Amino acid sequence: MNSADLLADAFDRIRESVHDAVRGLDADALSTSPEVGANTVAWLVWHLTRIQDDHVADVAGAEQLWTADGWADRFDLPFPPGDTGYGHGPAEVAAVRVDSPKLLTGYHDAVHARTLDYVRTLRAAALERVVDRRWDPPVTLGVRLISVVADDLQHAGQAAYVRGMLLRRPTRG
Repeated sequence: MNSADLLADAFDRIRESVHDAVRGLDADALSTSPEVGANTVAWLVWHLTRIQDDHVADVAGAEQLWTADGWADRFDLPFPPGDTGYGHGPAEVAAVRVDSPKLLTGYHDAVHARTLDYVRTLRAAALERVVDRRWDPPVTLGVRLISVVADDLQHAGQAAYVRGMLLRRPTRG
């Protein structure tokens, strides 16, 4: 197994976790916060996908699918097109509402496919390319991609946890 295979496997695991986190949830559940100020499943999945789209497009020298493929229009969120959710507070989290999990998984699947197309082209030497000199030490492509994997897996795990909390709430009636 080479570096590209490992990266593809990691991104496949993120996709599986995203699909598991939203499966069977309706619009209300996706947008329900488990407590005041906490993140929702919809926001977590949207945010992790925005980060992956933003970061992979940047290192690949491509436009983000968010704007290139009209996902920003489909989501119709009250944020600027470049917003990834970084630094959002409770009001912004609450603004991420979707009609069904299909919108979230559709966007995620599109970003996932592009990510796999990109990482499958990479050879070990390419991972040493510096992609961000604003840090000390400068960030290489390999470090940037592992950072995306780590961030996405954390948020996917949080979405799964919130899903579990919501599904265990007693029903009223």
